[in-house]
Amino acid sequence: MNDGNTNEVQGGKSVEIKDSGERRTFSTGSVRDVSEGKGRCDLLPLEVIGAFLLDEILLRIANYVRGGNVDDLFWVLRYIGRTYYDSPYFMFLEVAKHYEDGAKKYAERNWEKGQPLHVYIDSGVRHYLKFKAGLTDEPHLRALVWNILGAIWTHINKPEMIDLPFKEGDSNDENRS
Repeated sequence: MNDGNTNEVQGGKSVEIKDSGERRTFSTGSVRDVSEGKGRCDLLPLEVIGAFLLDEILLRIANYVRGGNVDDLFWVLRYIGRTYYDSPYFMFLEVAKHYEDGAKKYAERNWEKGQPLHVYIDSGVRHYLKFKAGLTDEPHLRALVWNILGAIWTHINKPEMIDLPFKEGDSNDENRS
């Protein structure tokens, strides 16, 4: 039985979202668990790692980080929904549990206050690498999807929170949204 903290894709084991008990607060008022000591996966050369591992998900995230085209992130969602879940619809039903857990842990719609975009990429890539490494201590795939959704939403709705390399050479290019 799924108790809201399980990740069926990761063997159906009951796993909870980890919580250090420590928080970081962003200038927008949004809060999130601390990341110090976890590594900065958003700074990894994802295009090199993706090519080495022959991993299209990492390559698409790298393309987004460098080019800013959210279509790369939508591709990631479509691929995960069709590859790891029975359907994208089931994937979104599963990720809704992550939103529920986040609302209990922080506050409803806390993430909508705004977090720097690199935070979603950092956390999403970390969870993806943990999922691919076979770790089942948290619902890592579900957390990846949550972070990709957060990155897309932030890109579209909070452009002031974009702090990735593509923003440095920003022009009003229509392909970036």
